[in-house]
Amino acid sequence: MVQSKKQKYLFLAFCLIPTFIMFAIFTLYPLFSGLYYSFFDWSGSSQNKEFIGLDNYIQLVKDAIIPDTIIHDYFLVVTKVIGIMIMALFFAVALTQLKIKEAPFYRIVFFFPNIMSVVVIGILWTFIYNPNLGLVNSGLEFIGLESWAKPWLGSEEWALPSLVLPSVWAGIGLFMLLLMGGISNVSKSYYEAAKLDGASEWQQFWKVTLPLIWPQVKISILYIVITTLNGSFIIVQVMTGGGPNNATHVMGSYLYQQAFVQFNFGYGATIGVMILILSLVTVLILQFIMRRDKIEY
Repeated sequence: MVQSKKQKYLFLAFCLIPTFIMFAIFTLYPLFSGLYYSFFDWSGSSQNKEFIGLDNYIQLVKDAIIPDTIIHDYFLVVTKVIGIMIMALFFAVALTQLKIKEAPFYRIVFFFPNIMSVVVIGILWTFIYNPNLGLVNSGLEFIGLESWAKPWLGSEEWALPSLVLPSVWAGIGLFMLLLMGGISNVSKSYYEAAKLDGASEWQQFWKVTLPLIWPQVKISILYIVITTLNGSFIIVQVMTGGGPNNATHVMGSYLYQQAFVQFNFGYGATIGVMILILSLVTVLILQFIMRRDKIEY
């Protein structure tokens, strides 16, 4: 059926305008509202807002807790990227290359944490880390390592590292499936040619598999980084609340504390602007570092 230009434009408008409206309501409006409120001294519930210019940003620079929250966030970023990608790659290769009969079952098992709420995961792992009844200390005592048992979430030294394990556990399944999709699309002829050339299993992975699934690897890393910088506050809030003694505060949890606990909404909005800038800069740097020539197969 031949369509006029007017009909084509109407069809495009019908498809794009609702999407743009939703994007404007749920993304652009909160973004510019946060930037606007960062210039005010406002409790978040009062009708009175006092314009204070850059005072919130000056306070941000002077706040002694802010550098620690940034360090904690990037600690989680690095450990999650390393932990999730190593485990996801390992299981993706194993389930696609080793011809395991139970592969569909293992896919479900590994993906199961992804359908659970982060709040549920946080509560579950809070019980696992319980110093008296938790599986971690009970397991250590069972194998004779009682001296290693400790209040994991109550220790300033171990509270933040303790958040890594549940974060990695919850994220493996999604990225494993993404990488499995990439590996499944690699032609078997490349592996056969590599075997004929005498390549070992490791060389096949390093020289064949990894370069050809690099787009999926890159997307996975960027997604982990973005979701960690913008969403790690949930598991922190559920498991530690930022404690003990601010030892696990990340930028998002500190924003929540300032805006909704201490009712300093203007300063909380300023922290939100900082999170946005750091996320954008981090993603741009990673995009530059991980860029490669496209490999076709």
